[in-house]
Amino acid sequence: MVQLSSDAKGRAAQVARTSYGRLIALLAAPTRDISAAEDALSDALEQALVRWPQVGVPENPEAWLLTVARNRQRDRYKSAAYRTSVPLDDTLEHVAGLTGPLIEADEWSDSDAIPDKRLALMFVCAHPAIDPTVRAPLMLQTVLGFSTDQIAQAFAIPAPTMAQRLVRAKRRIRDTGVPFVIPERSTMPGRLTDVLEAIYGTYAIDWQGIEGTHERDSMSGEALYLAETLAELTDGEPEALGLAALICLSLARVTARTDAAGRLIPLPEQDMSRWDTQLIARGEALLMRSHRQANIGRFQLEAAIQSAHCARRVTGATDWSAVRRLYDALITLAPTLGALVSRAAVIGEIDGPDAGIAALDEIDEPAVARFQPAWATRAHLLARAEHPTAAAAAYERAISLTTDAAARDYLRTALSELG
Repeated sequence: MVQLSSDAKGRAAQVARTSYGRLIALLAAPTRDISAAEDALSDALEQALVRWPQVGVPENPEAWLLTVARNRQRDRYKSAAYRTSVPLDDTLEHVAGLTGPLIEADEWSDSDAIPDKRLALMFVCAHPAIDPTVRAPLMLQTVLGFSTDQIAQAFAIPAPTMAQRLVRAKRRIRDTGVPFVIPERSTMPGRLTDVLEAIYGTYAIDWQGIEGTHERDSMSGEALYLAETLAELTDGEPEALGLAALICLSLARVTARTDAAGRLIPLPEQDMSRWDTQLIARGEALLMRSHRQANIGRFQLEAAIQSAHCARRVTGATDWSAVRRLYDALITLAPTLGALVSRAAVIGEIDGPDAGIAALDEIDEPAVARFQPAWATRAHLLARAEHPTAAAAAYERAISLTTDAAARDYLRTALSELG
């Protein structure tokens, strides 16, 4: 086995992270076969990990990966197995689409193009022909490179179920001929909600630490970049501004979430002097811009909740009544599982732990049984209500659903302190 140099391995990982969605879009455009494009790019990345440490990183890594992946596609479509498994016309069409000159990324650029190619592909994944329930997950996997398990956990859906939905969506894109083209500006509003949901999912997966802390330095920042780019692209659409504000205000506290030893610090116990005042100001400015519009949407409300938490740096205390009112408005507009659980936690702060537990019990969502924040919140409230046996069981369940090392250690410590 080739011993990988850290520089070559790191460069391959960086290109995979920053260019994945654009490369998939270029590879899938001629054939509309996302699964085949993913397989080809995966093969190219494997070859990069072997070749680059031996011969050096190419001057244009993206073009290298694109060339290798397209050669892999050509080999597949010309293979005897493929030709005997699909109609001849389809085989000829796919090969014809792959035999032209190498597509350069710059060919996608024009005066009306979406600035970030990942956003372009996200709008493609939000096409009306695709099942609405899988549009955001499809973007998270195809454009942003999250695994099926990560996406399933974020949406509180069993991984096999999520995998089946993603496979069906990709097959539908291929079989119905959904075009891989940049949508006209006029079609963007109808697809915007799904794109915003996927960007939010990027932030949420990273923030919850579903795959460990190593993602945090990149994916939350990527989510913020995509949100701000989308806000400018849509001429200050309120919900895009709200989402950008939400991510800004959350990221402002990220460095205070752990101590020097990597131990998790809950929000009420964080050292507020470690919060990023520039990010807070940036988020507040985005939130103010969004509120100049008539309609208030989900992400604007979520940003307002984060703003209320950040205000503690000035006031010295959290206005829990204001936070509760914001959550009441949020669940009226968008009763997501995360919002319902967070509202129950706030009720526990205001009316006591028993009231918070009752609010959790009122959540009529089957997915709550697999939702880690619900079990962590329940365990905390049960401990406060002095029900140690029930709290221990809830902590055990929360720990079993937690893959972030810092969060898991925090929960284990809380469990050990039950006495």
